[in-house]
Parts: sequence; structure tokens; C-alpha cells
Amino acid sequence: MYDNGVIYKVQKAEVPTICVGNITAGGTGKTPHTEMILRTLLASTEWGDKNIAVLSRGHRRSSRGFQQVSLDGSPKDYGDEPLQIKRQFPNVTVAVDRCRVEGCDFLHHPEKLHTDKKARGCKYKDLPAADLVILDDAFQHRALKAYYNILLEDYNRPTYKDHLLPFGRLRDLPERLTLADLIIVTKCPIYMEDYEKVEWARTLGIKDYSLSTCSGTTAQGKKITVLFTSIHYCPLQPVYPEGDQRYVYAQNLILFTGIAKDTPLRSYLSDTYKIVRRFNFGDHHTYSAMDFAHIKSATKAFPTAILATTVKDSQRVLAAKNVPAELRSKMFQVPIEVRFLSDHEKEVFENTLMTALRSFHTDY
Repeated sequence: MYDNGVIYKVQKAEVPTICVGNITAGGTGKTPHTEMILRTLLASTEWGDKNIAVLSRGHRRSSRGFQQVSLDGSPKDYGDEPLQIKRQFPNVTVAVDRCRVEGCDFLHHPEKLHTDKKARGCKYKDLPAADLVILDDAFQHRALKAYYNILLEDYNRPTYKDHLLPFGRLRDLPERLTLADLIIVTKCPIYMEDYEKVEWARTLGIKDYSLSTCSGTTAQGKKITVLFTSIHYCPLQPVYPEGDQRYVYAQNLILFTGIAKDTPLRSYLSDTYKIVRRFNFGDHHTYSAMDFAHIKSATKAFPTAILATTVKDSQRVLAAKNVPAELRSKMFQVPIEVRFLSDHEKEVFENTLMTALRSFHTDY
């Protein structure tokens, strides 16, 4: 109904839009890749002095309509991932709106926030007009046609081996991967043989993949760039200001997470610590007093153990009002960042993205 444009209209934003999406439900790394794209743009001479905004739906938030994310907000107001991005990039405008068409319009024309009835519920209405919008998880939001689509494919869960929900984890048709401008295979091993990359491209429906250009063509003749990234964990950071750095040198660790899959994190932490207890909650889990009581009980059994979680989880922990004081000093988060498997791939990514953005006013 969107494809033929007769029943449901597809609209375009007035500014360049970069969509970071996927085909699989959760766990492909959209947030760290959104942060990587932000760093790339902010470090560039072309976009470093421009107003770049990030627009998300704001999963599981209780607020309605368009909201600008504030640093002192909570996941209940905006969702944990938009709040995480805002705290990582405090000078970047981050907003949430279920309707991406409306959200992009408000970001580009912020003066409408003071006059449009749809923005009456918006708490923070002062923001600079966006020159570019990064759309976090908007590939299935068909009402808005993004200018540049980046789709993420999990190395550990290839779409060709999966099935549509509820029989698998696919939220969209696998063949829609070929509508991307750029595909990034995420969570790869740090090193991959060249033939593995060529084979990966083939499974994605891309033939004649070139290692020099990192691109190939679909059966319809469309050129698509395919790149590969891996997750890198950074040194642990305290969740609270009163965090005691001496716990970093502990031998035992208690892990609690509310993410889609914690296997890579466990693997990383187990190289340094013995994971004596593990609490694995559902994705976007809201922590309760009972949860912290269970975690506190574990720390009593292992009083010298460090307590670790993810940066995403820490947003919800900081918003909780029932965190026991004795947990705060030993609670640490594990920051992550994504890196391309080679400097050449990083250079291809930067050149491809910048070239596409330069063509915006010509193509759109």
C-alpha cells in the first residue's frame, strides 16, 4: 500500500535524512552505529559546524508526540536509547516522535513548535533548525522516505537463516535488504578473511563484490556498499559519581543486563573477571525494587565483587529511585563503540556517506 503510493502516501524531508535500520528485531547495534555516524559527521569539515539532529521513536516512553530529549530526563520520558545518545552527545539535538514525518518537520522548522497544536505537549521547544537528521530505527516507517538508508545485519544471526516473526526474529522481508544504500554486517570477529566478506555479500543478494570498492550489485543492477564492523568494549566507568574505582580491580563480577543478547558482553568480561552471578532481564527492562533486592542479595554473598551493566541499562538505573546506596559505589557500566575491520573500510564509509550527502539537493 505504500509501494504504489495510492492508498498511503510516502513523504520526504526537506533536509538530508540518514536512516539506521535493520531487518531483524533488536540486537543488531543500531545505537552504537548511530553514535559512530554522529562522530564521523561531527569530525568532518563539511558537517562539523552544522546542526545535526537524531530522531527516534522513543521505545516504551510514556510521553506523547514530539519531545526534545533533555539531559536530566528519564527513560520514561524519552526511552533509554535516545537518552543515552543525548548524554553521549550533549550538544546534539535529540528528539523523539512516533511520526517521523512530523518529527523531521519540527526539527527543520522549530518555530512551528510554538504555534502548531500538535506540539502543545512538547516541554522543551527551543532548538536550532536541523541541517541533517539521523533516523534511529526508521526503515519500517514507510511514511517517510529516507534519503540514505543504512541497514545493519548481525554476523551471528544472518537473515537468510532466519524467519519472520513469530517463527523467527525477522521483522521485515529479507529481500528488502537490497533497498539499502549501505549494509553493515555488525558484531563480526575482529579479523575476517577476504573470501568470507565476498561470501557474506553473496548471501545478502549482492554479486560481484569488490574488496577494493567494498561494493557489489543486486540482481536489479543496483550498487550497494557492504562493510563489516566489530564491537569494542571500553574501560569500565562508574554509573554514579560515588563509584569506587578500586572495584575495577576486583576478581569477581556480578552482571545484570536488560538487553536483547548479553553473550558478547559476558565473553568480554570473563577474560578479566569471574562472573559469579548473572541477572538477565528482558530488553528495555524497567528495574524495580525487587530487582535491586535480588542484586543486593548477590553482593552480600560476594562483597568484593564489582557490579557491571551496560550503558543502555544505566540510563534506566539512574532513573530508578530505589537503588540501594551500597550498590552505587560498586556499580559500573561498560561503554562500547563500533569499529570497521580495516582502515580501508572506514575510509570507504566516510567517502561514500559524504559523497551521498553532497548529492542531496540534486537527487532529492
